[in-house]
Order: sequence, then structure tokens, then C-alpha cells
Amino acid sequence: MAAAPPPSLILPFEDARRAVEHHASRAVASGIETVDLLHSSGRVLAERITADRDIPPFPRSTRDGYAVRSADLSKLPVTLRVLGEIKAGPGPTRPALKSGEAYAIMTGAPVPDGADAVVMVEYSSQKGNLVELTKTVTREENVVAQGAEAKRGSLLVDRGSRLNESAIALAASVGRSKLNVFVRPRVAVLTTGDEIVGVDAEIGPALIRNSNSYSLAAQIQQTGGEPVLLPIAPDEPRRLRQLIEQGLQHDLLMMTGGVSMGRYDLVEQALAELKAEFFFTGAKIQPGRPVVFGRVSRDAASASPERQSHTYFFGLPGNPVSTMVTFELFARPMLEALAGMSPRPLAFLHARLKSEIKAKTGLTRFLPAIFSGQYANIQVELVPWQGSGDIAARARSNCYVVIPPDREQIAAGEWIAVMLTR
Repeated sequence: MAAAPPPSLILPFEDARRAVEHHASRAVASGIETVDLLHSSGRVLAERITADRDIPPFPRSTRDGYAVRSADLSKLPVTLRVLGEIKAGPGPTRPALKSGEAYAIMTGAPVPDGADAVVMVEYSSQKGNLVELTKTVTREENVVAQGAEAKRGSLLVDRGSRLNESAIALAASVGRSKLNVFVRPRVAVLTTGDEIVGVDAEIGPALIRNSNSYSLAAQIQQTGGEPVLLPIAPDEPRRLRQLIEQGLQHDLLMMTGGVSMGRYDLVEQALAELKAEFFFTGAKIQPGRPVVFGRVSRDAASASPERQSHTYFFGLPGNPVSTMVTFELFARPMLEALAGMSPRPLAFLHARLKSEIKAKTGLTRFLPAIFSGQYANIQVELVPWQGSGDIAARARSNCYVVIPPDREQIAAGEWIAVMLTR
């Protein structure tokens, strides 16, 4: 006897998002590996990077000019005796400087003992070993104090950080040629439906090429995961269950299609037979209302024991734009957690609406739009589209406009929330 499908549990958007964040906060990355610094971009750090010395290791000049004692410039113009020149790079120990003296100094060079400021070269005139200065300076002007950026042993990049160019530069600056990073989670992608065929397959009038697996694979890679594309699942319970069981042996399973209310939407039935625990079976959003989130015990899926005793899954709607939207809203935080990243809240920008929007209440809507302008003139406008199957409209957009569930009309010129696409 087939297991009963799960009871309907359709949550408001905020509640569904919080449910995912709750479980993501308890997710465990699958392992740690060491990579060369050159190949660490985009990886998630599995250790802390700390300063191996003060940064900067000496008081550093930020300008070309003259290192001076600021007290010597109380009356202008002033003439000081130039003792020599200090440039960046290795050299003798830092020289000392007394009242009435100055050193010519280059950007990045160590400021001599006794000097507390640097006068920019634009305010100087040197003849022989004498320099006339025409601008006062305050203490530490144009000087970065030793350790001002970081003290020896202080934290520079924390565990769980996604390694970008600045984090990699910091690692290089403290002599780290190799870094410990989290292993990329393997994410199974399963597209369902008799109407779906491979990209290279002969196409018929009632068939649809499989775009969802490839859009999901791109989003998974951008988030730090490794996509594993499974064969297309037919609308046949036995084969569908076999492929779901195969997918549940990975770190995360993402399915598209088969989660609506149609006669052949069999995904939830197959998951129920595997004793899946469902956290929601829909969210009050457009597009993407029939999104499903839950987990299955690894034993129930006949998987080998791993660090986690269960595998999370998402059932994403089959319409392509719905798949992309629900990945961003719900699957991304779980995948980031499995990749070892520290939790991040969902962030929205705000822009002025270029043209009026009318919508029905009851759903939070994430509609493709164009974000344009710059400085104080940022605007956003909906892209004309034919619903959640319109991939071309999504390709023309660069963001989603977020319409609250209680708004029927938003006038042109009003500020509105915007979610940028990646």
C-alpha cells in the first residue's frame, strides 16, 4: 500500500525562509581539504587567518614628501635641513630625526624615529640640503601607525568566509601559500516529467528540452557546490523512487517538477514512501508557490553513513523562472551552510519604481525587472513577461522586484524592495 502524501503545509514567505535558515544553521560541511592559494578563489575557509606580525610592521608614509616633526611647522614658511632620502623596501635601520630636520620620503617607506607626520611634496621646495615647507601638518598626518591595520595574532579572515580577492590578498600578505577549505558539497539535480528530454534529443511539439538541470547547475556552482546531474525521471513511480534514492546519497538533493497538484506530480508521494520529514510543501510566493523542503534519514535512503544522519531535499517547481527564484530564496542558504559558510541574511536593495505596478494580494511576488541608473537616480521597472515559463524575460532582467503580499498597487516613484540576481 502506497504511503499517504504529506498534508499540505503552505507557509508565508518569511516563515518558509526562517524554516530553511533554522535547519541551515545546523547543517554540517562534509570535510576539509588543502588547496593552493592560487586556486582558492570562491572556496570557503575552514580555518582562521591571523596576522603573523603587526600590519603595517612600521609607521608607513602614505605620501611622497618629507618626514618631519609636526611641531616644527607651527610657523610658515619653515626651512628644515634634509638629512637624506628614505624609500620603500629593505634598507638600514630606521634613522632618527631631531627638531629642525627632515627626511625626503617615498610612499610606503618607514617613517624615521622622531618624525610624526609627512608633508606632501606639493608643499615643498628643496635647494641642496634645505627644504622650504609651506603647509602645516598634524600629528600622524599622512602616516599609518605601526599595527594600525592589524596587530600580530589578530583575526584577519574568519572560518566560514567565502574567499574573495581581498581575503586572498590578506592570506598572501601573511605568507599563506596554502589554505584549508571546506570540501564542496555534492548536490544531486533531478529533473522530472515525461515531457522533458535532453538538450541534444530530437524534439517534438509536446516536448521540452531540459533547461532546469543546467540553470540549477550554474546556481549550485556559483554558490560553492558541485552539481551532479541525474538522468531525467519519468512520471513512473518505481523509476522516480530509484532516482530519488540515488540523489539522497549526496549532500543535498534538488528536484524540479512533479511537486504541484496534478495527477502525475509524484515526487511528494515517492518521498513519503521514504519516510521523508516535510517542513513545508508550499510557500505563499509568486512564482514558485509549490516549493517543497524536507529531509530523509540516510538509513531510509540506504545510504552509507556520513557525518549527518539525514539528507535535505528541495522540490522546486518545474517552470524555469520558478526554479531559479526558489533556489535563490530557499536552496541557496542551505547549500551555503553545507559548503561551510557562515549564515547570511537575505538582503534587499531599494529603488524608485519607474512605472506603476498592480497585483493581487496574498502572495509575496518576486518578478523579473531591470535595475538601472546610478548615484541618486536608481530606478527599477518590471520586464514584460508571460509567466514563470518565460526564460527569455528572466534573461533580459537583472533583478527581481519584491511586491509585499498586502499591496494591490504601487505607484510610480515609490521606493520598492529589489533582489539583485547573481
